[in-house]
Amino acid sequence: MPNAFTVERTEQNGVVILALDGYLDAHTAPQFEKAIQDEHTAGRNQIIVDCQKLTYISSAGLGVFMSFIEEIRAAGGDIKLAGIVPKVYQVFEVLGFPALFDIVDNVPTALTHFADGIRPPE
Repeated sequence: MPNAFTVERTEQNGVVILALDGYLDAHTAPQFEKAIQDEHTAGRNQIIVDCQKLTYISSAGLGVFMSFIEEIRAAGGDIKLAGIVPKVYQVFEVLGFPALFDIVDNVPTALTHFADGIRPPE
């Protein structure tokens, strides 16, 4: 049986929030990829990925983040990561994501970073 995974979309102050829940792996990455692609295609390029309920991420899941970040930044937006649990954060950290992405403790902080124009160093 495949691991459960959902992407729930909300919007606040013109910023899209994609809340991930469960296992993000090779089987579920296409669902996450479609969610980001749909927002980008619609011109919504300020995206927060809420990872509070993300319990696992594989290289396929990490690849989704990497495949969109340059495109979204080129369109004047950004992808911010919020609420990553320690076990999952270790994976992001080992691969150098903190140097590439704005990673914050929670969604309200990410919203403030969008409002203040805060981005990671390029």
